Amino acid sequence: MSGAKVGPKVRVGPRCRVTVPRQVTLGKGVWMEADIWLKLTSPDAALTVGEHTFFARNCTVNVLERVSIGPHCLFGPNCMIIDHNHGTAPGKQMDEQPCASRPVSIGRDVWCGAGVVVLLGVSIGDGAVVGANSVVTKNVPAQAVVVGSPARVIRMRSEGAHG
Repeated sequence: MSGAKVGPKVRVGPRCRVTVPRQVTLGKGVWMEADIWLKLTSPDAALTVGEHTFFARNCTVNVLERVSIGPHCLFGPNCMIIDHNHGTAPGKQMDEQPCASRPVSIGRDVWCGAGVVVLLGVSIGDGAVVGANSVVTKNVPAQAVVVGSPARVIRMRSEGAHG
């Protein structure tokens, strides 16, 4: 984490890896369990994680451009957030395809269950819940509960309700 901007009371579990830590900002009280990988893959990549956000084991945040995560978010085990994808044009081998990237924004008080995948260009609104093993390919409205692959809204959270 040397070079990262790290707030007070941040907890980092064993075997966590961070590439280009100087481009990472972790707010107060962020908690990362074991085997988290914050993988920044370009000189301009930036990752910001808001205060009191929790990552369970084996989460990966893979950043080519920008990923911002609000405060008080929860990520279950094995979640992946990725802001880029390889091209698939015919006539070019896969390893020769250019990458396309679009920033990912996750609001405050968001819960992503175990195994959630959040893909490039997605914005997840405040208070949203993403069910386990969902693949988020489109924006999620604030307070929405989404599930599936691709994730779709199944209901809205009630004001003041918990869970």
